[in-house]
Amino acid sequence: MSDELKSVVIYLEELLDYQEGAVVSREIIRKETGTVTIFAFDKGEGLSEHTAPFDAMVQIIDGKAEIIISGKKYILEKGDMIIMPADEPHALLAIERYKMILTMVRS
Repeated sequence: MSDELKSVVIYLEELLDYQEGAVVSREIIRKETGTVTIFAFDKGEGLSEHTAPFDAMVQIIDGKAEIIISGKKYILEKGDMIIMPADEPHALLAIERYKMILTMVRS
């Protein structure tokens, strides 16, 4: 984590800008026990199906996303969150451009 983010109030939607045709990310915290990363997805962009060995919590802070966990589709909008269980296949798609916070817990 950069020192510029410590002990300051942060407006999450302004922490990372959208980029046309891209998915961009910025790691906020990295510890042995987990990470916190903010992502910005342009409309139509996503992450293909994959798994992770630990639970991951997604919080939508702007826009609208489709998240598929073990074949089941969920639509999330600003203010929504979902936990993607460890070892379950999941994928993400921007129905409209969106920003999210991804919190991964390794212990």
